[in-house]
Amino acid sequence: MSLKLYHYPATAAMIPHILLEELGVPYERVFVDRARDEHKRPEYLKLNPNGTLPVLADGDFVVYETAAIVLHLCDAHPQARLAPAPGTPDRSHFHQWLVWLTNTLQATLMVYFYPERWVREGHAEAAAEVKARAQERVQPLLDQLDALVARHGGPWLLGAGYCALDAYAFTLCRWTRNFGGGKARERAHLAPWLQRVSERPAVQRVFAAEGISAPLF
Repeated sequence: MSLKLYHYPATAAMIPHILLEELGVPYERVFVDRARDEHKRPEYLKLNPNGTLPVLADGDFVVYETAAIVLHLCDAHPQARLAPAPGTPDRSHFHQWLVWLTNTLQATLMVYFYPERWVREGHAEAAAEVKARAQERVQPLLDQLDALVARHGGPWLLGAGYCALDAYAFTLCRWTRNFGGGKARERAHLAPWLQRVSERPAVQRVFAAEGISAPLF
């Protein structure tokens, strides 16, 4: 078995986990206990010096950064059609939204979940303000996703065909499930899309493997 996914449940590692299940290829899950700081240990830092999850090992080749892992899996398994063909306008559109998901929506959500990283140690009030502001900034981004689904009227994020972006956006939208208000599922077009993604067999298998329980999104 050449593919190994280094992961921790309910993190960004869920994205390649879903894709691996969609591909139906053999792979091994390697649990990295983030609660015990295993992602900061020397043996893990040899794989990813940033000490973040996920990491994918494809034989001797190691890749980190979720979006890079997504592209690697899509290009290594073109028959699955999880991304448009390279060199096409549709592929450029795919790249645009992949970069937006990782660099805009995900980055803003990370500020929400880890506001203490953006203030001086011990400044609890400042961290609370950063957290609140990040949640506010997520709202127009979710509106953009909602408008994307509404624009084409198809069942999936980019239209008629399910692609890797659906797994990526679904995982990030899950992270809003405990917001006090402005959850992704409260949007008119995102709500049924989230339900459709959650019902895919590959996603159901990931829920079971990662011990994900309600609310699913």
